[in-house]
Amino acid sequence: MVSYRSAAEESAGMKLGSRLVKVFFIAFFVVLMLCFIIIPCINTIGQIFTADKSDPLSVIRFFLSGTKYKSVLNSLLLAVCLTVTVNVVGISIVLLTEYFDIKGAKILRLGYMTTLIYSGVALVTGYMFLYNHDGMVTGFLVKIFPGLDKRWFTGFWAVLFTMTFACTSNHALFLRNGIRGIDYNTVEAARNLGAKPFKVLFKVVFPTLLPTLFSLTVMTFITGLCAMSSPTLLQYDTINPEIVRLAGSSEANEAYPQARAALLSVILALLTIVLLTILSSYERKGHYLSVSKTKAKLQKQKITNPIANVLAHIYAYALFVIYMTPVVMIVLFAFQNWEAVRRKAIDWSSWTFINFFGTQPSQYMDYKGRVKSVENGITGLFSNEKTLGGIRLSFILSAIAAALACVIVVVVVNYIFKNKGKKRATALEYCMLLPWLLPTVLICYSYRTFYNSDTWLSLGFAGHTLIEGNTNFYTQNVRLLIIMAYTVVKLPFALRMIKAAFYAIDEELEDAARNLGASGLVTFLRVKLPIVLPSVLAVFALNFNSLFTEYDMSATFQSPHAISYAMVIQQGMNEPEGTYGLNMNATGRRCASTVFIMVLSGLILYLVYGVGARDLGDRLALKEKRRKRLKKLTGIFSRKQKEQSAK
Repeated sequence: MVSYRSAAEESAGMKLGSRLVKVFFIAFFVVLMLCFIIIPCINTIGQIFTADKSDPLSVIRFFLSGTKYKSVLNSLLLAVCLTVTVNVVGISIVLLTEYFDIKGAKILRLGYMTTLIYSGVALVTGYMFLYNHDGMVTGFLVKIFPGLDKRWFTGFWAVLFTMTFACTSNHALFLRNGIRGIDYNTVEAARNLGAKPFKVLFKVVFPTLLPTLFSLTVMTFITGLCAMSSPTLLQYDTINPEIVRLAGSSEANEAYPQARAALLSVILALLTIVLLTILSSYERKGHYLSVSKTKAKLQKQKITNPIANVLAHIYAYALFVIYMTPVVMIVLFAFQNWEAVRRKAIDWSSWTFINFFGTQPSQYMDYKGRVKSVENGITGLFSNEKTLGGIRLSFILSAIAAALACVIVVVVVNYIFKNKGKKRATALEYCMLLPWLLPTVLICYSYRTFYNSDTWLSLGFAGHTLIEGNTNFYTQNVRLLIIMAYTVVKLPFALRMIKAAFYAIDEELEDAARNLGASGLVTFLRVKLPIVLPSVLAVFALNFNSLFTEYDMSATFQSPHAISYAMVIQQGMNEPEGTYGLNMNATGRRCASTVFIMVLSGLILYLVYGVGARDLGDRLALKEKRRKRLKKLTGIFSRKQKEQSAK
């Protein structure tokens, strides 16, 4: 009887704990949606009509007058052109490595996929290292064409060129999977009917890839529309850099700066919503499918025309050179001393780790021609307090945000699956997808303006800090706001990935746990979570990878208390290098930073798509292969020892 009561009490305690956890997450979710998505964005929209209380439409009229809307047109032009160039290059690299029989396809694939391990500011600085006014390629071109303007790599064409090769990573991932999923029987049937290779490509292969191509086109269009790092560094006036500029402006400098920034954010959001609406309507239509009773693996097609075959190989390796040159040059110059980096000339006798570790004295010539020295003028990446602080801050903020997004999504997806078919589950899922409709800069700008003002919500969050120091919530908690912005932006992606993992859970396992008396919380922690944990960890790794080098959101906040790693890299480009002994080896540190980012990103991608993607059979086979290799090496070593002993 005693044991029965204790079991009943334990069961009641577990139910109470489950209820408390449920209440906590409901309250947290309501606060997340209202305080960090809905209310700040509504406040941003309200700024447009309240900047001039006597005339609610004055901001809109001011924006439409003159050339104030130029940044919108520039963004639209970039987005349209980018969809063409990225699709041409992206489709090309996938066809050259997966569909056509091109010599050295494996090596080419590695070169084309380098954009997966470095992006954003790091990638742009890599291209600027080659094509900037003092870049290696620019110096070479000036020797051939003496009249060439050294600052040719700026503006629209420079941004289009850089982003064309930066944005093909989605094609390398998703379109490659689409090509590999094509049924070879359909291709072979078309060939047997007399169709030539390129006719098969356009009439059979491409129709089955239309959904993927359309999705990639929309993603590319939105990327061009919301571009930030490339236009900022390459001096092209688009929406996002203009929003950040206006957000830091004052009323004394120009009229309605914050209201105009809010208007640009809303325009960006409306354009994004229109595009996603078009995508959704298109996905509801029927598409061609490549199916048969026995699906065959796609075999690479030979280009029978010798001239076309030669041109295809030339084109493939020309793209390879464009992709690989920045990577190779950055890696090489990351291990060169300051003088070699300054001259953009590799000195094979000047290999050094100073760009990564340690400090060295430096000498410079002042404006009077006198040689002066600075004790620690040259500093390595991990010895420079500014870059080290940026790495530390980005690592902590990215890790917290990536983990928080995964925790929220796991709880939400579990609730959605427990309430399948119910309206509240559907409404909850749409709420989680809401950040996809809002550009990241709109979310960050909304935080900046809403929590930097004396609104009732910001006053409530600020609490005792307002009473003690008479300061606002934004100034004291900008890092917290960055974490929340990072988290909110990553919720839709995490939802799509983790929701797919939940489909692998057998409902009978949950029924069995419930029949054994386990509560919902215990069933979730001991049955469901272990099954989806590999996918959750993969999402965490990918989110961390993208947030660690993120520039757009952190630049929008613009606070001396929250300078991210990408902002440190960008600021190093704006500061004069070597003038009066300041910022001596900034270019070398940028090269070292890019190498560090590539190593870290490559390691994460390997753990996610390499080790993490292997099933049990593959792991056992690899383990057996390593065992045989070790046994063979041990046998060779033992045989050599015996031969030496015999002598």
